[in-house]
Amino acid sequence: MEHHGEITFREVTGDNWRETLELSVRPEQQRFISDYAPIAALALAKAYIRPGDMTWIPYAVYAGATMVGFFALAYRPETNDQYWLFHFFIDQRYQERGYGRAAMQRLIELIGRVYSQCQTLHLTDKGYAALVVARECIDEHEKWLKARFSPGETALLIELLSRIHGQDFSNDS
Repeated sequence: MEHHGEITFREVTGDNWRETLELSVRPEQQRFISDYAPIAALALAKAYIRPGDMTWIPYAVYAGATMVGFFALAYRPETNDQYWLFHFFIDQRYQERGYGRAAMQRLIELIGRVYSQCQTLHLTDKGYAALVVARECIDEHEKWLKARFSPGETALLIELLSRIHGQDFSNDS
């Protein structure tokens, strides 16, 4: 896992909106994020027109000084259960470096800090579909790994991963 700087979020503004239009995903990923490209253009339009009488806040994801991804939060301020995550993605040039996982962890922190009244964060149907595909890929990868390593080798790998990442992976299923 690579990290080229701390993952941070910046609201999309007049200073960085054009750069968000350069972000994209691989063609086979597009259907999980948006029906339109550039993805950020749709989210920026939603922030302006506020469909569903919701407040839309588009965010750019940065690794250090480099914009690596994008997402939008939509919510009804008077509620604690109408918060939605839209268009969450890491640009295809920066995928497979741990940015998506790190950004999701930061997103959870952001919600707790800035949107503390939020009790439920919803995903779109496409977001749920992406999670299903990701879980299937992870399951297939785990089957492949388990077929190639003995239980002792697997335990050693888990111990090494736990040390490297400072996280206990021994109970993951």
